[in-house]
Amino acid sequence: MAERPIFVPLCDGPMLIGEIYLSIVWHSGFAPIQKKKNIKALHEVAAGMGYSPILEVSTKSDEAIGQRLSAFNLKVQTKEIGGIPLECAFQGSKVFERGGPYRDLYGAEPRAAKQDPRLQNSARLVGFMFEKSSFPLMPKTGFYDWLYLSAIFPHREWLSRLYCYAGFTDIEFNPSRSINCQARSLALFVTLMSRNLLEGAMKTPQDFLGVLTAFSYNPVNREDAAQPPLLRSGQ
Repeated sequence: MAERPIFVPLCDGPMLIGEIYLSIVWHSGFAPIQKKKNIKALHEVAAGMGYSPILEVSTKSDEAIGQRLSAFNLKVQTKEIGGIPLECAFQGSKVFERGGPYRDLYGAEPRAAKQDPRLQNSARLVGFMFEKSSFPLMPKTGFYDWLYLSAIFPHREWLSRLYCYAGFTDIEFNPSRSINCQARSLALFVTLMSRNLLEGAMKTPQDFLGVLTAFSYNPVNREDAAQPPLLRSGQ
């Protein structure tokens, strides 16, 4: 058994998204067919709780839109060098006590950027610097969310079709090992769009972080806090 979350946009109330952790029978292995089995199991349990349809947001998604919205396929626009892979933007913008940001990673392959030894040998992470804007460590996912939303913001009208989904998943996301998740970021995008907050939030990084702070948006690692009972808006 394993616990995996679905991320639910909330169109009203004090919270921006709901994180619902569900237990499923886990099919281990790296083969795509195993991951598709896990997606199917997670979506079936979610449907049994009233959350349907669900969109898998990863390269393993059965839906083309889910594959296109995978962070692996997204690029973030910069003023100096144009579009760069989202993963490279994230890793290359890290600022540590003893180094960074390592902007040369903007031109690396995403996997190479993530595995660059400097990211492990520069002491404690203290923040991020991207396009001359500094980002604090809190909210914990704030910088990653900004990059993800920046990448898809130009397509917001086309992405209004996402309103039909009750929630989003990323089968590659393991909540016990990491906190940034493209499915959570997409749920945040849909929430801000549905509340007419998106345009204002995306004007500047400061505006974006201000909106998150106003709603006390601060995702935590799974082991850091017990899950509160959450229901989709309208249930």
